[in-house]
Amino acid sequence: MGFTVEGVDQNKNTSTLINDFKQLTKLGLSMSVVFSSVAGYLLAVSPSSISYYTIFLLALGGYLMVAASNAFNQIIEKNTDSLMKRTKNRPIPAGRMTVKTALIIAITFTVAGICILYSINPKSALFGAISIFLYTSVYTPLKPVTPLCVFVGAFPGAIPFMLGWVAATNNFGMEAGFLFLIQFFWQFPHFWSIGWLQDVEYKKAGFNMLPMGKKDNGTVRQIILYTILMILVSISPVLKLTGSLYIYPATAVIIFILGLSMLFYAVKMLKDHSREMARKLMLSSVLYISVVQIVYVIDKFLH
Repeated sequence: MGFTVEGVDQNKNTSTLINDFKQLTKLGLSMSVVFSSVAGYLLAVSPSSISYYTIFLLALGGYLMVAASNAFNQIIEKNTDSLMKRTKNRPIPAGRMTVKTALIIAITFTVAGICILYSINPKSALFGAISIFLYTSVYTPLKPVTPLCVFVGAFPGAIPFMLGWVAATNNFGMEAGFLFLIQFFWQFPHFWSIGWLQDVEYKKAGFNMLPMGKKDNGTVRQIILYTILMILVSISPVLKLTGSLYIYPATAVIIFILGLSMLFYAVKMLKDHSREMARKLMLSSVLYISVVQIVYVIDKFLH
């Protein structure tokens, strides 16, 4: 019996450690970044020149950089995390992990991530380093100061899709710039819908994430504006003005229709300020960025 209980406890402890690691590094978010980076890489190469070793390095290096950023973020926000219902059970505020342990993980992942990206090419490492610096040293400290933190945070958030192109070409040109802009403009409706949903919780921690400071039509108009910009940039490669980045008209129609679904919920929020409508906008934004990247890659391999 003693052996059984010990075994159960050991399994429980192992499970807790794994879950704490997932929470500290935000595994789901990190995987979505890896997905974006790999999609960007596939857009830049021909089917015959795909390097699966480079994809592996890009995925691993990208994951380590995002995981490190999230760990640094939770170290910095350990006190405010303890004030919010959705974050108070994270490993640091809950007392299951020390700041020292989290710091070791964050620093180790940062160094390893930069080195791995550098082994692909120097520009990839540079953008990886810029991403982690902006997220940790600018975006996170600005959150309790100004709603403009979302604008700052959109820069590191928009790097992954573009990073894949840079990893494949060692060049930041027009094509990489457009991939950056797609994810940059997408950040605003996505994060403001989350800010709308979490407004009460954020204010408990002293964060004001909405552009107009409150849940009103001024904020909704900002969401609509950036959604329209996102759609226009996403379909612009059909005009053949974005270098070697080109999509077929049928692909542009698919992306446009997908964007209209986001715009539909954004416009409905002018009259419906409910959490349910904000949740629909948030979920449609997640669907949008995922499908756009998949459709872009499929389109590329049909050329």
